[in-house]
Order: sequence, then C-alpha cells, then structure tokens
Amino acid sequence: MGSFLLNAIWIVLTVIGTAMPATMVANSAEHHIGRSMLVGHLTSQPIGHYVFCRSHRDECRAEKERAPARVTDYGWSVVHEINDAVNHEVIPMTDIEIYGEEEVWSYPEAMGDCEDYVLLKRALLIERGFPASDLLITVVRKRNGEGHAVLTLRTDDGDYILDNLDDDVKLWTDTPYTYLKRQASYHAGRWVNIENGDELTVGSIPN
Repeated sequence: MGSFLLNAIWIVLTVIGTAMPATMVANSAEHHIGRSMLVGHLTSQPIGHYVFCRSHRDECRAEKERAPARVTDYGWSVVHEINDAVNHEVIPMTDIEIYGEEEVWSYPEAMGDCEDYVLLKRALLIERGFPASDLLITVVRKRNGEGHAVLTLRTDDGDYILDNLDDDVKLWTDTPYTYLKRQASYHAGRWVNIENGDELTVGSIPN
C-alpha cells in the first residue's frame, strides 16, 4: 500500500491520540435484533474487489470465525478520527476521471471514489488494532438507485457505517440505503447477501 496519503493520515492520527492496540476487547456472542445485518448465502464478488484481491492477496484471505467485539471508548474515538480524516483528505473523483476506466479499487494517493475511501479506512483501522473480520466492505444502493460502497464496523452493539458521504458514524438502520451484500466476516475475499437490507431502512429502493 505505502501511499503518501495513507502515511500522512497515520501520522496525523498518531498525534491526535496515542496508538493503543487494544481498541476492541471483550468478544461477545450477543446480537441486538435489528441492530445487526442478517447475512445469507455466498454471492458474487464485485469485479473491482476481485481484481484488487489478485494484487493484495494478504488482504483477501480467510479470517478466524468470531463474534463481534465490544468497542471501547478509546476505540470509538479512533473510529471517528479515521472516518473524519479520510473523508476530508481524499478528494472525491470517479474512476473514469482518474484512470479512464470503471471499477478500479485502489488505495487513494490524493483522490478516489467510494471504494477507495473504504479501503483506506479499513487499512487504517486494522493498523490501529481492529480485527479485519469486523471491518467489512459493503455494497448498498442509494435512494436514486446508484450503487455505493461503505465500510461496516461490526460490534457487539450492532453494525455501524463509515461513509464518505457522511462524517457521522451511524447504526446501519439509520442510513438512507438499501443494503445488498458485504464481505464475509470469515473470509475477506468472499461476499454474502444481506437478507434484511431493505426491511429496516426508511425510504430505500427495494431490491
């Protein structure tokens, strides 16, 4: 990865808050009904992620099966710091504008689209001690029907969303999206359907 932007953001965040590896602790099997997505069968992997995985195999491997962890107060401060920093440092631009082609998933140097924001946030949170199995790239549909990517943070209190279109970190049911699919928590290179993705989101477009 090693991009200038990632290194710059890492320096900023290290100054803001002292790095602590134990940002998430106390694994819990408890799920709050409605606060967590219900995932189903394996589904197709986005082509952009498939190509990304071919050159980043270590980031698309099997993960240890585990229950979502509890996020500490310090952990939440790290989540908000990283979400804000990436949202404000990366200039939004489409793949067509940057590369002249569609669906290029990569770590942004200075500009990127929604998938690039997600990849950078995920990498920075893993560096700060969050389990990869709790940081899942997620594909949603906006109210206007357009596709969009966000980062799902699994916790023992539910699933929360980091979004480049919103600086607030929100419970997934408080966002205006229809949820389609996300990375499997047990394998970063596999994807699963979200079965209740349009049941709890007010005003979303059905599948």
